[in-house]
Amino acid sequence: MFFYAARQPIFTRTKELFAYELLFRDSLENVFPNIDGDEATAKLIEASQFNLGLGDFTDKHLAFINFSDELLIKKYPTLMPTDQLVVEILETARPTKSLLAAVKELKELGYTIALDDYVHNPVWLHFFPYIDIIKVDFKESNDEEIKNIIKVASKYPIKLLAEKVETYEEFNHALDSGFSYFQGYFFSEPEVMQSKALAPSQMSLAELLYESSKSEMDLESIIKIFERDVTLSFKLLRYANSAAFKRRGDIETIKQGLVVLGQAELKKFLAVLFTAQVNTSKPIELIRLSMSRANFCESIANSHGRLRDPSTAFLTGMMSVIDAILDEPIESIMEKLPLAEEIKNALMGKPGVLFDYLSLIQHYEKAEWDEANKIMQTHELNAEKVPDFYHKSIQWANEHAGEVSGE
Repeated sequence: MFFYAARQPIFTRTKELFAYELLFRDSLENVFPNIDGDEATAKLIEASQFNLGLGDFTDKHLAFINFSDELLIKKYPTLMPTDQLVVEILETARPTKSLLAAVKELKELGYTIALDDYVHNPVWLHFFPYIDIIKVDFKESNDEEIKNIIKVASKYPIKLLAEKVETYEEFNHALDSGFSYFQGYFFSEPEVMQSKALAPSQMSLAELLYESSKSEMDLESIIKIFERDVTLSFKLLRYANSAAFKRRGDIETIKQGLVVLGQAELKKFLAVLFTAQVNTSKPIELIRLSMSRANFCESIANSHGRLRDPSTAFLTGMMSVIDAILDEPIESIMEKLPLAEEIKNALMGKPGVLFDYLSLIQHYEKAEWDEANKIMQTHELNAEKVPDFYHKSIQWANEHAGEVSGE
């Protein structure tokens, strides 16, 4: 059975990745057709343990997973390792004695326990000695409610997590309010708008992106650009000599390396390298996000068959967070970068196939299943392949993000 599972990043106060919340759905219908929340969680556990491997989906970070009171009482969390799981008590759970006993037992077994979407109710105070994290919907809660939760929680060794933090303004507000963890896509937005010139090596990469995107690639022009930058030349030769490319002997010249890669692979290599090189002071999660989007968009393009050159979809996904990396409006960046017009249009939100591919994964990331469904129906995309494309894009990004970022 195929299923839809998205992951959302959770950060520390220093913007380091702490964990992912896993969100599940078994199809893209408007409602769960034949499945309730308990069965959804059970299927997620089954898939993460036996099909995907939890580490593959979370890159060995903690996984926040929702459990109803019934599943908690049935001890479903014990099917998963204590060092990989944060048990989320759903906001719909009832604070009964049976649930309290189950939570106490999970805590004694070594599990981390979180209360999801918490709205203060004194009856939950009996649970507080066993709670590690309280999640607060930062969009729905007002300042007075947040202050009250902070005051009550301060009597226990409980940390607060702000959910639905979508801008740096909201992140800084939550930070000042005393939250320890932050969930949302604020990190993929520009932090402080500014305009800055690209460094010489970044400009070389931008030139290479332009030259490699021409319908007829000028090999000699590309070789000359590489020859100007010893670091880029080294990275090209190292990549061309990697196990990903079958060859009979070592590659020793730039020309040999370019021939081995070919135009499509060269475009991808340069796009990843450019994004990583300009991402100097941002969370590595930005690199993972851009790489997973790139791989996903290319997979959709290859499957859909609507684009003459599917590598343009890869480049669109890779560049989709460039405004957050450079802290500059996307329109300003597009004036500097020599990208194909169709890519620029997609990144600036203009309708088209590339924009729809990018929108699809953005909705997917936020578990906005209904919006994702509309795009899939418009383009008649195979509903059974899309989850697989997403899972594989996550795995691909996990495997390669550290390599290009130097971590």
